[in-house]
Amino acid sequence: MKFAICNEIFQGWKFEDACAYAKRAGYDAIEVAPFTIAKHVTDVPAAERARLREVATRAGLAVSGIHWVLAQTEGMYLTHPEAAVRARTAKYICDLVDFCADLGGQRIVFGSPKQRNLLPGVSYQQAWEWATAGFRDGVKRGEERGVTICFEPLGPSDTDFINTAAEGIRFVKQLNSPNFRIILDVKAMSSESTPIPEIIRESWPNFAYFHANDKNLKGPGFGDVDFRPIAAALKEVSYTGYVSVEVFIFDEGPEVIATKSIEYLKRVFG
Repeated sequence: MKFAICNEIFQGWKFEDACAYAKRAGYDAIEVAPFTIAKHVTDVPAAERARLREVATRAGLAVSGIHWVLAQTEGMYLTHPEAAVRARTAKYICDLVDFCADLGGQRIVFGSPKQRNLLPGVSYQQAWEWATAGFRDGVKRGEERGVTICFEPLGPSDTDFINTAAEGIRFVKQLNSPNFRIILDVKAMSSESTPIPEIIRESWPNFAYFHANDKNLKGPGFGDVDFRPIAAALKEVSYTGYVSVEVFIFDEGPEVIATKSIEYLKRVFG
């Protein structure tokens, strides 16, 4: 199994230092949150994209992909009632594909609950149709550039639009593309009534990325979630992609989070 870690865990660190520490800790790749680089990916010139890619390569890491893709952006909303806002968001999804590919990444995690929640007067079905249309051009761009967009089902505490893996799969299947899949996230799956190992088995081969965290918002091994049956299920379906550490509470500091998370994952994955 290949292990990655999200770079925003290294709050305030230079990208070079985050990559160097991740490599020393034993990770195979780094996952990039664009807001740690610039407010909008369109503000990052080609030379800087090439430099970031080279930094990771020199550190001995791959770039697994990008996530938190609409964080700190302005004027983006996937299910907004105004067509101009939706069009701007759809265009930006294409920009995200280009940014990811330029960094050498192959996966985009699209969670962005604050830009997909149902707004007043918008029905669930209308949001579904608008969101589907919003990804169409981005998925085509992904096919051209070798990037898979992974839509993220999130729990009801995060969003009121697409809460389960099964619903997420139904959503992405509409575009009938190998470059539109879902991501499975342990924290998000913890909100479902179905056991996580069962969700993994039922979702394969429709997920293309995996986030390792705990329902307490910390890293794997920092809470009550037992990853042994999760690891067994991922091996059972022959998942060979990245298992990427993503956390939301940084109390322990980046060094402890990074080191203890991968020690735990390597132990349970054997």
